[in-house]
Amino acid sequence: MKKVLFASFLAAAAVAVSPIALVAATANVGQAQGGGVQMSQEEYNAYDAATKTADPKAKIAALQAYLDKYPQSSVKEGVLELIMGAYGQLNDAAGMLSAADKLLQVNPQSLRALTTEMSLHKTMADSKTAPDEKQAELDKAADAAKKALTATKGKDIDQANWDAMIKQATPYLYSAIASAALNKKDTATAIDNYKKELAAVPVEQTATPGPFLQDTFFLGLAYLQSTPPDYVNCTWYTTRFVEIAPEPYKSQYAPTAKYCYTKYHGKADGYETVQAAVKSSLIPPADFKIDPAPSPADIVAQTIAGTPDLSTLALSDREFILAYGKKEDADKMWAVLQGKDVKIPDVVVVEATESVIKGSVSDDAVQSKAADFTFNLKEPLTKVPAVGDKVVVAGTYDSYTQSPGQAVPVMITMKDAMVDAPKKTPAKPKAPVHHAPARKK
Repeated sequence: MKKVLFASFLAAAAVAVSPIALVAATANVGQAQGGGVQMSQEEYNAYDAATKTADPKAKIAALQAYLDKYPQSSVKEGVLELIMGAYGQLNDAAGMLSAADKLLQVNPQSLRALTTEMSLHKTMADSKTAPDEKQAELDKAADAAKKALTATKGKDIDQANWDAMIKQATPYLYSAIASAALNKKDTATAIDNYKKELAAVPVEQTATPGPFLQDTFFLGLAYLQSTPPDYVNCTWYTTRFVEIAPEPYKSQYAPTAKYCYTKYHGKADGYETVQAAVKSSLIPPADFKIDPAPSPADIVAQTIAGTPDLSTLALSDREFILAYGKKEDADKMWAVLQGKDVKIPDVVVVEATESVIKGSVSDDAVQSKAADFTFNLKEPLTKVPAVGDKVVVAGTYDSYTQSPGQAVPVMITMKDAMVDAPKKTPAKPKAPVHHAPARKK
C-alpha cells in the first residue's frame, strides 16, 4: 500500500466586471495539502502518472480515466479539482463548469467548486442579451456565492490555506450577490453586499482601476435607483469612481455623478469640493453633507422678497407662486392679481361647455393634460371648442385654490371670461391673368 498526498486549488476564473471591463481579475491557484490516504500500488501508479501529466488535455484524459477505473477513489474530490484546474488552463469554461458540478456532487461544501461556478455564471451573464437569460445567469452566480459564504472547511485542508481562500474569494462572492440584486432592482440587497465587498479588501485596492473601483460605481448606482433615490450617497460613490477611473470611463460616467449632485443640490456650484474629498476616502466621512436645493416654497419666498413690484412678474411666475408658495406668500401674490384683467394665449382645452372652459396653461399642466385654470364665461359660447384645442381667453382673476401634492397643485378661477374669435386667414389675392398678345395676320 502506498500513502499519497494530493494537491488541490482554488479555482477562481476571471471575474466579470461588465459593463466596464477595466481589469480582468485573473485566477489564483492556491494549493492545499490533503491528508494521507492508502491505495494499492496499481491505483497509486495510475494516480501518480495522471497527476504528473504536463499537457492539460492529456492530463484531463488521464485523470478521467483514473476516475473511470476507480470511481470510489478516496481522492476523488482532489482529482476533480485537478480536472477543473486543467480545464481552466485551457480556458474551457464549459469543461470547468462540468467538473465543478461533479465536484459539488461529491462535496456540496466545496469552496473551490462554488467559487468557480459563481465566477463562470457571472461571466456568462455578460454574454446574454435577453434580460431573462442574463438574470438567470446572475441568479446562479449569486446562489453559488451564498453557498460559498457559508461553506465549512474540509478535514483535508489546513486552516491557513482555508483562511487564505476565504479571504481571496469573499469580495467576489459579495459582488456576485450584489450584481444579481441590482440587475433586478433589489437595491437594498445590492447596497448591503456592495458595501460588504468593498469592506473586505484593502482600501487601496478600491482606488485603482479594477473590479472594486467598478463596483464602487455600481454601489452609487444602487443608491440612485433606490426608492426614494439617495442622491447624497450616489454623489459620493459615483464621483469617487469618476475621479479615479481612466478614460474613456471618466468622461462616460461623469454625467451620472454630476446628475446626482445637482438633483439634490439644485445646481452644480460646490461640486468641486466633493470631487476633492472622494479621492481620500472610500466612504463618506461622518460630517459629509450636501446642502439640499431650495424647496419650491423657498424659491417663492426668495422671489417675493426680491421683487418690489409683484405685478411685473410673468404669468408663469405668478402661477408658480400661487401653486407652491406658503399661504402668506401666495396671498401676497393674489392681493396683486385679484380683480385684475388678463388675456392668456394658448390655453389648451381640457373640458368645455357653453359656459365654462377648463384649460391647461403652465407647462406642467399641459404635460399632465390637467386643468390649472377655470374660465367662467361672461356669455354662452355659440361654438364649444374641442378638447385639445388652443384658445385665447381674456378674463378677470376671481379666486385660487392650492392642492398640494397633486400633479397640478393650483386651480385659478377667472370670471367674466371671453374667448377671442380665431383670426381669419386673409384670402390670397388671385393671380393676375396673363393674356398672350394678339398675333398679326
